[in-house]
Amino acid sequence: MQEKWSLRLMRIAAVFGLIGTVIGSHMAGAGSYAFRPIHAHILLVGWLSVFAWGVFYKLYAVRSQKLVAIHGWTGILGAIGLTTGMWLQFMQPFGINETFSLIFYIVGGTTLLVAFALFVAVTFMTEKEGNRR
Repeated sequence: MQEKWSLRLMRIAAVFGLIGTVIGSHMAGAGSYAFRPIHAHILLVGWLSVFAWGVFYKLYAVRSQKLVAIHGWTGILGAIGLTTGMWLQFMQPFGINETFSLIFYIVGGTTLLVAFALFVAVTFMTEKEGNRR
């Protein structure tokens, strides 16, 4: 199951990486940096953090597979929720109610915060030999 989560997280990270670079390319071409905070969070949280989690699960055996799954889901949902919430809050693309977009942003960020806390716990639950290979 851990192999599945490793690949799943790396695939999600790759999608975030593509979205982040497309936004960066758009900003450079348009000469407008309105998407800068969203672009930065997509690349730092979505690409870098999610990819690092995937690599960790590839390299280390974790004793609690249930915790791996909970961390994986909170990480994915938190990264999507935070970055989508930022987009809705800062860009207001569809004229969505500001309270809704703020709550979406906060819930996404809080879910991501939980994912980071769970990852700390996961790092202390590795097998004694540590390396899977």
